[in-house]
Amino acid sequence: MQSVKTMAFCSTSIISLLFLLTLVFSDSISTSTSTLEEFRFFIREATVENIHNAFRENKLTSRQLVEFYLREIERLNPIVHGVIEVNPDALYQADMADNERKARRSTAWSLSGLHGIPVLLKDNIATKDKLNTTAGSFALLGSVVPRDAGVVVKLRRAGAIIIGKASLDEWSDFRSTAAPSGWSARGGQGLNPYVLSSASPCGSSSGSAISVAANMVAVSLGTETDGSIICPASANSVVGIKPTIGLTSQAGVVPITPRQDTVGPICRTVSDAVYVLEAIVGFDRNDVVLTKMASRFIPHNGYKQFLKLDGLKGKKLGIVRNPFFNILNGTSLALVFDNHFDTLRQNGAILVDNLEIKDVNITLNASLSGEAVATLAEFKLALNAYLKGLVSSPVRSLADVIAFNEKHSDLEKMDEIGHNIFLAAERTNGIGNVERKAVKNMRRLARKGFERVMVENELDALVTPGSLVAPVLAIGGFPGISVPAGYTSNGIPFGICFGGLRGSEPKLIEIAYGFEQATKIRKSPSFQS
Repeated sequence: MQSVKTMAFCSTSIISLLFLLTLVFSDSISTSTSTLEEFRFFIREATVENIHNAFRENKLTSRQLVEFYLREIERLNPIVHGVIEVNPDALYQADMADNERKARRSTAWSLSGLHGIPVLLKDNIATKDKLNTTAGSFALLGSVVPRDAGVVVKLRRAGAIIIGKASLDEWSDFRSTAAPSGWSARGGQGLNPYVLSSASPCGSSSGSAISVAANMVAVSLGTETDGSIICPASANSVVGIKPTIGLTSQAGVVPITPRQDTVGPICRTVSDAVYVLEAIVGFDRNDVVLTKMASRFIPHNGYKQFLKLDGLKGKKLGIVRNPFFNILNGTSLALVFDNHFDTLRQNGAILVDNLEIKDVNITLNASLSGEAVATLAEFKLALNAYLKGLVSSPVRSLADVIAFNEKHSDLEKMDEIGHNIFLAAERTNGIGNVERKAVKNMRRLARKGFERVMVENELDALVTPGSLVAPVLAIGGFPGISVPAGYTSNGIPFGICFGGLRGSEPKLIEIAYGFEQATKIRKSPSFQS
């Protein structure tokens, strides 16, 4: 078995090493560097639809696309640290996709919208292949998962190419309150590609958002427990969809809590995010209860039908000033959002202003709502179950992970970061009266707060800035979509979030797409320091 020091060396050089392996052990590269340069301008910012049009017109192959992204990862990842490792089989998968399109020329265009498209997965989403699944920690390096995660099974069926694993906040930001956004022991410190020195990439799906924003991959998957898709999407000027709990399978995902965990797309455009969402939703026999319950929300003929230019027309949108917009008073962002409100109205939306969510300040405080108490206990139970289910692993319990960190304190930066959340979780003893009371309180807050304001005002969505609404959506299992909304005077991105009731993804897609197309705010990152 490798020593930890050797594993550390492998991790720091794994991007370059695996990139070279893809070149050595794949068929000879059919596209010259000069030819790839011809595609460089086109591929940057290209949508899934753009790429498929190029496939159809024989202007691009999946192999050329993957080669381009591998080179972009090699060029940019040492700067932004958005990718932990690349898949040595990515070019093989690309060739398979190209061959399938050739063999099925007469019906190829009815294939999935993700056929032949490279997808980057957050490093807590299991793949049964040559990639590691480590949640960014050396404690899981070399562990073997029993099977692909449920969402990965669906991606492979759709013909997507798994290009690699994205960096993240280690253990999905549930190790330590001192951990900086975007950092993991294996991935290093992820940086926001817009302002490298001072803009947070946010987390915990930081690498997924960084990599898509930097055009190192076409589309990506993140996970969210409380803000981990919405926040990095907002911070990196990309689109993130946090689905209704159960709409996407949790099976094979390194967990925090099944009560709030969800898997969703992080992409450059709403349409791309919808293509990905459509591919990954649905029943999973390894996550029966939640996916069966949420399957009733999946619309006949899928989600792409809701990509409507007039999607804002007639939509009733709520605005809760306190606290979400009041904190912007006196700043330039307040004017930006006032302009966005005008845009929403001009495109047919009906805005209901100055609404209030009952006990919203309690909901936003994890200690007061009960979220912190319940999640600590749920995390220990869920993580122990996940670790025990691995085929092989250096650690088999949360206690083992704590011991690993303390033994390898330099690797895991224990002196600087610690693991106080781990220690608090380890002290829990299952789900008792305190935890049950906490969960009951959260359900009450969701029912009498967000749900009530949505139902009583007949709203289609609540509009909020950035990711401030994340705890409101998290504790109730509600969906949300973040769309780029602008940039500060320093060039730092921020988003606008549309949140709705469970199963309201079709309406949220119409609203988000309508806003995106009316504003077209996103621009490529500048990588300024």
